[in-house]
Parts: sequence; C-alpha cells; structure tokens
Amino acid sequence: MPEASSSFQATSEPKKLPSYVFLPPEIAEHYAEQTRKGSYKLLPAELEWRKRREFLDKKGYTLRPRYALDWEPSWIGTNIAPDFCEDSIILNDSRIMDARRQNDNKLVAIKRVRRDSRELEIAQFLTSVGGSDHHCISVLEVLDDPLDPGRSLLVMPYLRPYDNPEFNVVADVVDFAMQTLKGLTFMHQHRIAHRLWHITISTSRPMILTIARDIAPTNIMMDGTPLYPEGFHPVRIHQAEDAIYDARPLPRIDHPVTYYYIDFGLSVRFAEGAPSLVVGKVGQRTDVPEMSSTVPYDAFKADVYALGDIFDRDLEQKWKNVHFLRPLIEIMKQPDPCLRPPAHELLKMFRQIRATLHDTTLRWRLVLRTEQPYERLFNDTVAVARSGLSNLKRMVG
Repeated sequence: MPEASSSFQATSEPKKLPSYVFLPPEIAEHYAEQTRKGSYKLLPAELEWRKRREFLDKKGYTLRPRYALDWEPSWIGTNIAPDFCEDSIILNDSRIMDARRQNDNKLVAIKRVRRDSRELEIAQFLTSVGGSDHHCISVLEVLDDPLDPGRSLLVMPYLRPYDNPEFNVVADVVDFAMQTLKGLTFMHQHRIAHRLWHITISTSRPMILTIARDIAPTNIMMDGTPLYPEGFHPVRIHQAEDAIYDARPLPRIDHPVTYYYIDFGLSVRFAEGAPSLVVGKVGQRTDVPEMSSTVPYDAFKADVYALGDIFDRDLEQKWKNVHFLRPLIEIMKQPDPCLRPPAHELLKMFRQIRATLHDTTLRWRLVLRTEQPYERLFNDTVAVARSGLSNLKRMVG
C-alpha cells in the first residue's frame, strides 16, 4: 500500500516512516471502515472554521490540510494508522484555531471574541503599550469574522503551557518567577487586574464591580519557539509537526523563553484614581481568603495572592531546592490583604533574592520532593554529565 501524507508542511524529500506507524492489513481495513462511518469526520466547530478558510487564506493565514474544502483522509488506501496522520487530529477548543502566517510560516492562534468584549479592548490596549516588561500576549491582527458581524477574530502568537516541557534547573524557576512578577507589575501599573469579570456596577457602592477573579496556571503560557526550533504540533504539542515523532525540547537555560499572561476575557481595567474594589467568588482557584460575593475586596491584592499560590503549589511544594521562594510566597499569601505588598514591591524583593543565588545554584537540576535517595544519586550523576556537556558546547560555540 502507498504511504499517507502525514505532515501538514510539505517537504521535498519526506522522511522514511518508522515501522510503528504501519498496521496489519486487516486492522488497516478496520480503520478505513470506521473512517467511512464518520469516526474522523470534522466536528461541527471544525466545519465552522472551515467556512472561514478562504477568508483567512486571503488575509494571509493557512489552516491545516484537514480543513481544506476537498479534504480526504490521507490514510485511506494506506496501511498507516490514522493516529500518525496529521490530518486525523481534531480541534480541541472550538473558540481557537491554529494557522500558519503565510509571510513567515509563523504558527498563530486565531480566537473568536465578541466585537464589544472586554477581552478585545484590553488585549489591544496592552499591545499598544508594549515595553520589555510587558509579558501579556500581543495581538498581531484583528479581523472581522466573516460568519458573524458581532464577532472579531483575534490573531495572536501560538503559545504553549508554561510548564510544558517541565522546568529542568533552578534558573528556569527563577526566570519564570521574575517574568510573571514583571508582567503583574506591568498590568497593575496600567490599572488592569487580570481576569476580572465585570457583571454589574453596584448602585450602592460606587465603582464596585461583581467579578470572577482568575489568575491560574492555565492563564500563564510561554512562547516555545526557542525550545522547539523544528516546531511542534499545535494540538498534540508533545509531538513534532508531522504527528509521527516526539518533539524534543532544548533546555531553557541555554534557550531562554518568554512567559505571557493570556485570556483577558474576564479582566477589568480600572479608571485612574478609582478604587479597585470588586465582589465575586468565581474562578479556577477560589481560595483567596477575602473573596466574597457580597463584601468588596481589592482586585490587585487578590491577583498578588493568586500568583503567590502558583509559586507555592506549582513550584515550591514540588521542588526541594527552590526554598528561596518561601519568604516571597508567605508575604504574597498573607491572609490579611492589607499586608500583601503591591506587585512592584514584590518584584523588587525578588530581585534581591535573585542576587543571593550563585551561578552553580541556578544551574543545578531541580529536585522533586518525592525523589528517593537512590534516585537522587542517579539523577545527580546524570545532571553533572549534562552540565559538563552544556558548558563544553557554550565554550566551543
């Protein structure tokens, strides 16, 4: 049987496919029959995006082959498993489509938003401000949705979860904390509290909003381009673009990444001089002590607690050797919000902490709190070998 086309980027000399992608004839026929019955057909949301394909193409953005008007599954007539054919991969979020920008082949995300949404307003505002300490996702372009005059298409860089791949060395954690504190400082300086949902304006309390507070790990992402120079699949991000091979990341310490706050659909921008008081108790992490549906609290102080909670749960409680974060976490998670410093003071505090860390500490591998002594001995040996190789590469260029 012939080989299927598995990559959504054409190459002049396709790689010979590995043996594990091939199926016995009877199983290949089973998958073919399932395909004919509709197992791999486009979902309703995918059909909607396909209707935008021609429009997006004219605007300079190319969707994956799966969304071509004349798409036929590439594995039909072959003995290749559909899972190893890129065009079998379905969309995992109906609001967001991945695409390639035609002028530079850059991977982008295209998100449907309401034309009058706070997300569009705030994202465009933050993009217009710019600056090295920005750390908020930028808007590359805003397009009118050809299918819905009440919506826009927000074109943004394609990002991946901040901890995928996982951090390797102490410096990775330090860089993440530094960048997210810079980003929080930037937003607060511009009177924006992250992911705060304006539901009502209280008539009894001026400028008090009912909101859903939500700084959570899923709202911090990174540009993975430096770690994956050969790219990765936009849906199966652990795999290469062809969905056949694993995507193998480079180390952050030698290939620094940039972290970004995303998803301003529930954010709020306060007027200069106005109180930043809100009410609301909805969000991904609703354990901020003062959160209430009836008693106003400071949105900026809640943001500080939420970021401190990420540092606590996802970093300090996971790794043994990032204990230097503990004093910062404790002050960010003070039960009394009045005792939590503003973001810019926390950034200053962390810079002082960073100054106490030696290069050898920063370059040492992260040690899981669950790691056993015998595991540590082995992992330390491997880390020393890798560190030596990394140092050699830097010396020879």
